[in-house]
Amino acid sequence: MFGPDWNEGCPSCSFNMDHTDGSLVHLAQRDVSFTAVSRAPLSKIDAFKKRMGWRFAWVSSYGTDFNSAYRASFTEDEIAQGKVAYNFDLVNSPVRKRRSVFYKDNNGNIFHTYSAYARGTENVVNTYNYLDLVPKGRDEDELPFPMAWVRHHDRYASGYLADTNRPYWPADAVPAR
Repeated sequence: MFGPDWNEGCPSCSFNMDHTDGSLVHLAQRDVSFTAVSRAPLSKIDAFKKRMGWRFAWVSSYGTDFNSAYRASFTEDEIAQGKVAYNFDLVNSPVRKRRSVFYKDNNGNIFHTYSAYARGTENVVNTYNYLDLVPKGRDEDELPFPMAWVRHHDRYASGYLADTNRPYWPADAVPAR
């Protein structure tokens, strides 16, 4: 969602997170909490979270092996060696996105109970649920990759992306106009 060398969070992940805050009060009523984890340093996360107006808990895994332990991040050496294990498959270029669910029992034991990868997190993005109901649907067929149209919610008017090298875009995608 937010790499350590990036200037801001991934627009597609941010799009996903825009759908999160409204559910927090409802999740709490069912004894469920939500926390996002990103590899960026906490100072970058906090500044971006404030800019976006989000309230959900967001922590940094910067300098830890949390992401690699759950196969959501890979070293450059791992990627250079060829295929890496991601989403129960061996892939050349992993998307590096994942949503996981953990359960903490009454004894304090923590269990990893669920993960969704890449676009497998769309079930919580209500914008896509609505787009799937309209005649044009998602209308992404002519884009360089799905979700290339998505911007941070404060950047639609300009179309601006702060990271001009687009580190969160697929390597083979051409920049959007």
